[in-house]
Amino acid sequence: MITQATIQQILSRIDIIDVVGSFVKLKKRGTNYLGLCPFHNEKSPSFTVSPNKEIYKCFGCGKSGNTISFVMEHEKYSYVEALKWLAQRYNVEVEETEVSAEVKAQQQVADSLYILNGFAQKYFSEVLLHDEEGQDIGLSYLKERGFNEAIIEKFQLGYCKESRNAFVTEALSKQYNRELLVKSGLVALRNEELVDNYRGRIIFPIHNTTGKVIGFGARIIKKNDRAPKYINTPENEIYIKSRILYGMFFARQVIDKFEECLLVEGYTDVISLHQAGIENVVASGGTSLTTEQIRLVRKYTNNLTIIYDGDAAGIKAALRGLDMALEEGLNVKLVLIPDKEDPDSYVNKVGAEAFRNFVAENKKDFIIFQLEVALKDAGTDSQKKAAVVNQMAETLSRINKAEDFTRQQDYIRQCSELLQIEESGFTNLVNKFIREKVNKFESKQFSEQAYSNDEMPPPMDFDGSASDEGFQLLLKDELQERAVVRALIEFGSMQWDDTTKVADHIFSECVEDDLFDNKKLLEVINTYKLWYDAGLEPTAKNFFYHENQELSAVVVSLLEFPYELSDKWKDKFEMAVSSREDSYKQEVISTLGYLKLRKIKRMIDENQKDLGVPHSPEEQLNLLATHKALKDMERELLRHLGTVIVR
Repeated sequence: MITQATIQQILSRIDIIDVVGSFVKLKKRGTNYLGLCPFHNEKSPSFTVSPNKEIYKCFGCGKSGNTISFVMEHEKYSYVEALKWLAQRYNVEVEETEVSAEVKAQQQVADSLYILNGFAQKYFSEVLLHDEEGQDIGLSYLKERGFNEAIIEKFQLGYCKESRNAFVTEALSKQYNRELLVKSGLVALRNEELVDNYRGRIIFPIHNTTGKVIGFGARIIKKNDRAPKYINTPENEIYIKSRILYGMFFARQVIDKFEECLLVEGYTDVISLHQAGIENVVASGGTSLTTEQIRLVRKYTNNLTIIYDGDAAGIKAALRGLDMALEEGLNVKLVLIPDKEDPDSYVNKVGAEAFRNFVAENKKDFIIFQLEVALKDAGTDSQKKAAVVNQMAETLSRINKAEDFTRQQDYIRQCSELLQIEESGFTNLVNKFIREKVNKFESKQFSEQAYSNDEMPPPMDFDGSASDEGFQLLLKDELQERAVVRALIEFGSMQWDDTTKVADHIFSECVEDDLFDNKKLLEVINTYKLWYDAGLEPTAKNFFYHENQELSAVVVSLLEFPYELSDKWKDKFEMAVSSREDSYKQEVISTLGYLKLRKIKRMIDENQKDLGVPHSPEEQLNLLATHKALKDMERELLRHLGTVIVR
């Protein structure tokens, strides 16, 4: 965990206009700044940034937040990664809290591997571009493959010399640890001697989504039947192959923008397509797709287009991981490259525009393609065809999200036609597989969890059938609660009278747990009170940059800026326009008044229910007296607040 002292240093230095402006072209509009939203395609700018409130809001797609959440959303970073990114930008040294010895040791190894890999990448790139052997062998090979120096530098490609220990010698001279050199895979221990592991190979650095080098792929240049074509980094603390897609660091923003991820097999496929201007592309590294890789794609888009070779091996590779992709809710298309070409050779052969057109015109639905391939293999064999029916029904049963129901039904119709079977029967078969999955899941859950007799039932799911009137009642209560919390955050540190502040007044009046139906708003109040009691004067900024992102989002939503008064309007009606800061006491009185009315109304309702059951004459008189007192309180509040309607 990053220490609070470090977080406060970061928060004191960051400037939302500076950070957002490095990604979005902003123009000043009144007190705010306006630009094209980076989170969705738009022609008219609706993305607004408020430097005063230090928040942004897009009135097109609805996304909003603060500087940290912007970095998290735009760069797809975690909270900690975003903080570290900002710390680096503003030259803040990051301090972290104490952790267990075991975790600390793992972190130290991981940090050391990052440093070592960074050094190795620079060394290999230097050899490729400036060493005589690197230029004659490595650079000439890459240029023969059609790669220019700009793309070579972008992907930080390198070359490892054929000498037995050129890299080892350089690394040891820089005091790098021998054990870490072996763990990284850069070096091998043979006959008690450290030797370079990637001799005579082109080096492809592999980056994580923050741009750090976590491993390498090394391709042999010279023909050697005994040596593998590629050597990859062994798994260690920072390199886990199943969680990595090559090129994702360079492609992630383009994938997000175009709402489509192109998946190829190899490193050179990715680099060639990027060089051609097709940048929303990543590679699986020639392995079967894993759930972690699929989820990595889904962080940026739900649309995955797989581009593989058109031979039998390419088709087989493309079909791997289909069921997992369906379960994760991805829309999967397939493009097969013709004439024994791969994406690398094909884009170099036909050019970027023709390649784009080919992909657009030849996308095949993955499920239908799988069925066509299976039917072709089955031929006229009825047993094999029956197996295909079962296989497709099981595949479609994996489309199990409610929002994908229509898509599943469409697949059932198309598959029934291709299989030449009754749609109703095929639907029943799909449902059978769904039931089996549900039963299996429930059995597992039952065996893993023991429920106590007094356990609370889960909250009910509303089906949207509630009346508009009921919804408006809920909305009205919600708005009243939000108004109180907003007043506390904006005016809490202002003076209420000579001895107290607004926060003191609000806490002393009627802020009680049972008055707030929205528990997130109550959590904001309790957090504010905790800070306030500790001697702080909390502001919106304390919440904007709170590590609890849900809490931060709640406060951002309270303080969003749907409009602002223009300077001309203010000048013209200067005497008539008063700011909220000028009338904050009236706002506090009003918002607290509505909460008090809610409380009194609920007490009246409870008292009336009590009056409806048998009581002794004395108890009945007490209840009637209580009712009268509550109604008097209600009338007095209404008199102070003005004419209102109390439900």
